[in-house]
Amino acid sequence: MTPAAAMATGATASAPPARMPAYAGFAALLAMAGLPIYIHAPKFYVDAYGVSLTALGAALFALRLLDFVQDPALGWLASASRRHRGAAAGLATGAMALAMLGLFAVTPPVAPLAWFALTLTVLFSAFSFLTICFYAQGVVTAEAMGRDGHLRLAAWRETGALLGVCLAAVAPTVLALGLESPFAAFAAGFAAVALAAGMAMRAEWRAGAALPGVPLGRILADRTARRLLLLAFLNAAPVAVTSTLFLFFVESRLQLPGLEGPLLLVFFLSAAVAAPFWARLARRTGARPALMAGMALSILAFGFALTLGSGDLWPFVAICAASGAALGADMTLLSAIFARRMARVAPEAGMAFGLWAFATKATLALAAATVLPALDAAGFRPGAEADADALRALSLLYAGVPCVLKFFALALLARTPVEE
Repeated sequence: MTPAAAMATGATASAPPARMPAYAGFAALLAMAGLPIYIHAPKFYVDAYGVSLTALGAALFALRLLDFVQDPALGWLASASRRHRGAAAGLATGAMALAMLGLFAVTPPVAPLAWFALTLTVLFSAFSFLTICFYAQGVVTAEAMGRDGHLRLAAWRETGALLGVCLAAVAPTVLALGLESPFAAFAAGFAAVALAAGMAMRAEWRAGAALPGVPLGRILADRTARRLLLLAFLNAAPVAVTSTLFLFFVESRLQLPGLEGPLLLVFFLSAAVAAPFWARLARRTGARPALMAGMALSILAFGFALTLGSGDLWPFVAICAASGAALGADMTLLSAIFARRMARVAPEAGMAFGLWAFATKATLALAAATVLPALDAAGFRPGAEADADALRALSLLYAGVPCVLKFFALALLARTPVEE
């Protein structure tokens, strides 16, 4: 019996299309705890507690070094605890909500940098475990949905994730219009979303509980899986860099303070709107050609961003829309390609998605550990008037570096075999 057949046998249509909203909602919750934290948390701790960019970059890098050991170990734990996955997911969801409250709603009872590191350790550990379980569960569900199950599930899941990012990206800015503590309100709202999404997803964790685990060596022995993991790293790196620097670029390079929230909304909403169209295109042309088209669009957008200066609002709106649409292709198609491969190599894919989580999150660590100190060394100071050299460095780091990284990712994808 093939792995796919075994999965289909072990998991009947436990998640028909009517239950896809549960996957979208839980993906939105995870997305709220992922990328937006890298956007908001550093600037929040700079503004509220005066922590330096270099110190924050070092702390974020240290946290991602923890992932070097932790994510594969959490992958093993996700596989080992699969018979009790609902209870494990519930505990992790609660821990993630409490850590978010600690990060933004609690005045640090110790040194702000230490509290930043402690709360993020809990937050990211729970986030990692849930992400691994969630994507591994998606492999089981998608295989039970038929031939195009991976693309269909990915479209629901990644659209939900992008809508979650939209909500988390703009919520603090919107809440700041009427509240003195917008980040505390955001953390409370996140806890409420965690409760609702966890309840909606509760029944879905039961699928595929009897599937056997897969040794790490079997996954890494597969040449295509190794290439896809490297591709995940290279392809996520540009988004990590731009996310780390987005608020500083808008405030200082474009001289458009106060518009960060609406611009983030354009970016992520464009990705959410585009995601189903990329999935539809992939059904017609194949996943790899569609993903390559998205990567090319991203390179074009980053290239134009290099030319922007003070007051260039509408050109940047167009760049946000184009790069956001390209992100929709990345999130929908690359995850579907990897999930389809894991359906052949690792039916119980907890360990595989532990590696996937590490590959994608490592980019955020490297971005924090490199671009923030580099910007600091170039003389850039948040909130202060920057000279021409500092602004030029900001533009090169924000747009030039991602352009180069995305080009290498495109070249690697062109040489990677993909099952259509």
